[in-house]
Amino acid sequence: MTDDLLEENTIALPEGYQTLNWFQGFGRQIGPLYERIDGDSRYTRAFLVQEHHTNGMGNCHGGMLMAFADMAFGHAITMSVHRYWVTVRLMTDFLSGAKIGEWVEGTGEVVGSEDDFFTVKGRIWCGERTIMSGTGVFKALGERPSK
Repeated sequence: MTDDLLEENTIALPEGYQTLNWFQGFGRQIGPLYERIDGDSRYTRAFLVQEHHTNGMGNCHGGMLMAFADMAFGHAITMSVHRYWVTVRLMTDFLSGAKIGEWVEGTGEVVGSEDDFFTVKGRIWCGERTIMSGTGVFKALGERPSK
């Protein structure tokens, strides 16, 4: 099932986006995923809804949206303190849906921290339509190696 996910990307990516290098483990199952970096701390992550992301009604599955929110919101920790992280709590509100062929984007912003715990506010959207909003608490772990 996942061999097709590793084939050459044939979609035309929006300006500034590049393929996220996450082709093993869970990333292989939910990908391909994309990212755009705007400056030192601003970023947007994205994916194109494909058949393997959908539920029985042809909508993007809520589990996919939750997984995407987790990695989109949590990446704020990587961008702000350059450390690995794990999710402590993720609370979201589903406000809309996405269909096959729609480009879904998401980002997060650190709004609080104490010790190694960070609170992030995030948003997932498709065009002008907000799909999800939420907050997460993430625990920062060891430092990420330099690229």
